Amino acid sequence: MVLEALVTTVLVVEDEMEIARVVRDYLRNAGFEVIVVGDGDSAIASVRSTRPDLMVLDLGLPGRDGLDVAREVRRWSTTPIVMLTARGDETDRIVGLELGADDYVVKPFSPKELVARVRAVLRRTRAARLGEEVLRAADVEVDTGRMRVAVGGRPVELTPTEFQLLATLVREPGRVFTRAQLLDAIHGVAIESYERAIDAHVKNVRRKIEPTPGSPRYLLTVHGVGYRFADA
Repeated sequence: MVLEALVTTVLVVEDEMEIARVVRDYLRNAGFEVIVVGDGDSAIASVRSTRPDLMVLDLGLPGRDGLDVAREVRRWSTTPIVMLTARGDETDRIVGLELGADDYVVKPFSPKELVARVRAVLRRTRAARLGEEVLRAADVEVDTGRMRVAVGGRPVELTPTEFQLLATLVREPGRVFTRAQLLDAIHGVAIESYERAIDAHVKNVRRKIEPTPGSPRYLLTVHGVGYRFADA
């Protein structure tokens, strides 16, 4: 009996055709099925219709830009997002992460680095779904097998990266994690990244699980060090 191989589909949203072609070719050579679109409206329609496993999203799209696409997609989908950003767009990178993007690559970039980032995000997405562990701290419950989170019995939707971050903290309430340790936990591989990305992901998780995000009860800052989950 021959089993059909599972195909991982990546949606590439890039209006510069030469960059789109290079990204497409490298991803295909890495074994991914690739869909390419060149504008924001087509990206949103494609996420709805094809349900890709991951989206590579250029923030500098004409018309409906990448931030607007990420904002719209995050209203109804947890599809992992890797952003492509210009070198000077630090503010856009942080906003994109706060909107729920999982990672970013700065232009000009190595196509091999992009493939590595895509694989890393997919790896942690799959890792978050493995096992049947149910973690509980305070009134927060994290079901790693079903990739579900509940706060006081209320379901909470998290992106794969946010889920992995919260699971890491809830697994050891009271333990202080540095930003570097949290980056290692959510990426699963030692790749260069931007530690302020952790702050953006933490802000997102707080917005979703905290009764008052500005005065957190669960996910606490340890100034000068990092973060910890409140002792149970």
